[in-house]
Amino acid sequence: MSSDESFAGDLFGEEEEEYQVPEPTCEVYTREKEHSEPKTLNIRLVGSHPLWAHHLWNASKVFASFFDKNPEICQNKTILELGAGGALPSLIAAANGASKVVITDYPDKELIENIQHNVDMNHLGENVNVQGYVWGTSTTELRKAIEPKTTYDVIILSDLVFNHSQHHAMLKTCRELLTPKTGRVYVFYTHHRPHLAHKDVEFFSIAQRPYDPSADPDDRDLLGYGFEADHFLQEKMNVMFEEDPGDVQVRSTIHGWQLCLP
Repeated sequence: MSSDESFAGDLFGEEEEEYQVPEPTCEVYTREKEHSEPKTLNIRLVGSHPLWAHHLWNASKVFASFFDKNPEICQNKTILELGAGGALPSLIAAANGASKVVITDYPDKELIENIQHNVDMNHLGENVNVQGYVWGTSTTELRKAIEPKTTYDVIILSDLVFNHSQHHAMLKTCRELLTPKTGRVYVFYTHHRPHLAHKDVEFFSIAQRPYDPSADPDDRDLLGYGFEADHFLQEKMNVMFEEDPGDVQVRSTIHGWQLCLP
């Protein structure tokens, strides 16, 4: 990983000869919503992982608060989360009465087992399905999980847009699985590397390019997905990685966008 791409104290630091994988950690999230049940959620995080699943990101906490303040977004809806990590937003969606929640992350055994642990530990498994999924690949299994429906009402992307090389893959999956007109993709994130903020927001430019089903999938300069986009939320929290470079105000701001298909 280049110096431009590193953050969080360089999570991909040089390999040590006797490196020992840290033990899993657990964070307790307390819901702001009055009379909520459960009032607290226990989120276990893997001890260390190259896909950053060992952090409970600020964006996921803002997502959780957003769903609790707007429970109608989740009630009786089909919900999909990509790159879920500890899966806090999905668990809050389930607690707010979603008809089905499908939680996904990269099909790594440790990641998927940890998500299932969080579902079981918080007693939210009745309408929840956990799957491994690689962005941009076949969506057949994700559709099977919500049969007889074939598309999702809500898709969650929490702190994923810093994966610049994966913008097209994420958007391809979202376009295939989002219910047109009424469905929403919610994208919450922080500019963890302020000097690369322009590359983070390229995600939304790509999303809004016109969709052409005959376009060459390898022509990434022209490929688009036909979404409408709205930047509707900004919220400040404590910065996650004090030691990292760049403007603290930028690194402590969580942005929220929603995408829809006209």
